[in-house]
Amino acid sequence: MFNSLMVSLSNVLKEKSQLQLLKVAGLLACALLVIPSADAVDALKTCSCLLKECRLELAKCIANPACAANVACLQTCNNRPDETECQIKCGDLFENSVVDQFNECAVSRKKCVPRKSDVGEFPVPDPAALVKSFNIADFSGKWFITSGLNPTFDAFDCQLHEFHTESDKLVGNLSWRIRTPDTGFFTRSATQKFVQDPLQPGILYNHDNEYLHYQDDWYILSAKMENSSDDYVFVYYRGRNDAWDGYGGAVVYTRSAVLPESIVPQLEAAAKSVGRDFNKFIRTDNTCGPEPPLVERLEKTVEEGEKTIIKEVEEIEEQVEKVGKTEANLFQKLIEGFKELQRDEEFFLKELSKEEMDILDDLKMEAVEVEKLFGQALPIRKLR
Repeated sequence: MFNSLMVSLSNVLKEKSQLQLLKVAGLLACALLVIPSADAVDALKTCSCLLKECRLELAKCIANPACAANVACLQTCNNRPDETECQIKCGDLFENSVVDQFNECAVSRKKCVPRKSDVGEFPVPDPAALVKSFNIADFSGKWFITSGLNPTFDAFDCQLHEFHTESDKLVGNLSWRIRTPDTGFFTRSATQKFVQDPLQPGILYNHDNEYLHYQDDWYILSAKMENSSDDYVFVYYRGRNDAWDGYGGAVVYTRSAVLPESIVPQLEAAAKSVGRDFNKFIRTDNTCGPEPPLVERLEKTVEEGEKTIIKEVEEIEEQVEKVGKTEANLFQKLIEGFKELQRDEEFFLKELSKEEMDILDDLKMEAVEVEKLFGQALPIRKLR
């Protein structure tokens, strides 16, 4: 029954107008492959903007393996409680110049993607909670992040940051590791520059960045810098960029690669001053050991793959038991639906709201252009 229904469905689809299919395929590819989550109208607005304003960047993204993998990864985040965090981790894993170019066009230059609003999760702290004096020159040298609040931004392995001063600025050369699914890793690096607030020494500003125009504000809650093994700097931060206003977190810098237990009471008090529980912070791994051998990583990948397959098979079997005749009814309805669409090619358009119609009418893309943009999008599905 299942195979015969699929053959019937395929035959119906073959009879559709190639022009209509390409237009619909282009819109669906944009909505499903590029937009992680949005309502119908917002998705169409974003797709319309991308297809008109960022065609080249979108085409390059779909054709680039890393960018395509990033897009595929984003789809695994849909409707998860940690959806935003999941999307950021996808960016960590598959970041490259093509992804950056796409984001620059879609997010910064053309603003096709709506900006995530500040929900007040990381408010500006009370000035009374900040240190009264802070000499940025004393922050020079090598520091480890040994504890972090936000698992999305603060808890990476091997976070070794080296600071120095240039004129009146604090310059940080940052490095950290991103874990890969096969238990390996790769190293990321960045350079950031901070300017101290002239009136409040406990505030450092990292502004005027080109990429996504991001801005990070550091608030020094507590610090001890005496060239000793238990030196530390407790930083609470909040930031904004073209995609997200109001992200934040907190980190503890120490000279030691492991958080000294002697400073925990000070850290607990500092965290409490901004309404946080230091016991919920994450201790980081700064052993910075070598990458596991390839054979070991492959074995781990196979093992995890087998577990995933077994789980998926069990879930499928469970669904089959529950569904029963629903499967046949579903595909029968799909066939009937496509036949109805074949009889009236305007059916899809008639069902759209006026706002959606206006967006589609404004798009004005030729079928050949859609085919060029999305002709290589199919492999993305194989990466899921």
